[in-house]
Amino acid sequence: MVLLIFARMEMYRYFLHLAYDGTAYHGWQVQPNATTIQQVIEDSLSLLLREKIQVTGAGRTDTGVHARNYYAHFDASIFYEEEGLEQLVYRINRILPKDIVVFSAFRVIDDAHARFSALSRTYKYYISRGKNPFYNLYSLQFTGNLDINLMNQAAAKLMTYSDFSCFSKSGTDTSTNICSISESCFIEQDNLLIYHVKANRFLRNMVRAIMGTLFEVGKGKLDLIEMDQILKSGNRSEAGESVPARGLFLEDVSYPPDIRILRS
Repeated sequence: MVLLIFARMEMYRYFLHLAYDGTAYHGWQVQPNATTIQQVIEDSLSLLLREKIQVTGAGRTDTGVHARNYYAHFDASIFYEEEGLEQLVYRINRILPKDIVVFSAFRVIDDAHARFSALSRTYKYYISRGKNPFYNLYSLQFTGNLDINLMNQAAAKLMTYSDFSCFSKSGTDTSTNICSISESCFIEQDNLLIYHVKANRFLRNMVRAIMGTLFEVGKGKLDLIEMDQILKSGNRSEAGESVPARGLFLEDVSYPPDIRILRS
């Protein structure tokens, strides 16, 4: 009898901190016959490291949505010191297209997960209140009247609810529509109106659906009582239409500090 013993190759887990302009992509998630952020990064890493690399992101972003601070993890058989990771970042940025950038790479503990280890995610939706050619790709232009005070009252209501089925895209594979929203408000900055929302997790299309509903409140087509009714209904058809993706940015993702392996 011949006994075969297979040694398991040791793997090391790394996080990438990156940003992207989502205009030219069909979102983050790999899809057949479509160019996505995940696919571009996986192809670039596989080329550099000369092994098949799979990348897991902090979450899906839809077609056309942007990210200022996004995180993803990958496993590789190569052990990198800090200087080696800096060189990896330099080299991958030379390969990546101009609308994707990696800011840094760092080693994390083996069970750190870009999606499941995240404590919170922050999104912002940008609305241009005047004609401005420099905002065309990255905001929704709306010059009509809006009751921003009422919109803020409606936005604050979201923090008192946990089931957001009324804002969830149908046919998703999520097991629950329960989320905990900790921040929800509008900020006026120069000629921009910015919706700021932070939660432990978001459903697919959720922020765009929320923003579309708050728009209806601002335009006087919904009142606060009707906003409550929509939230209690759990019915996507009761809420407002989703706003265009171009104004939506994933602004930040937070993680526990102890997932990072610091150099001794």
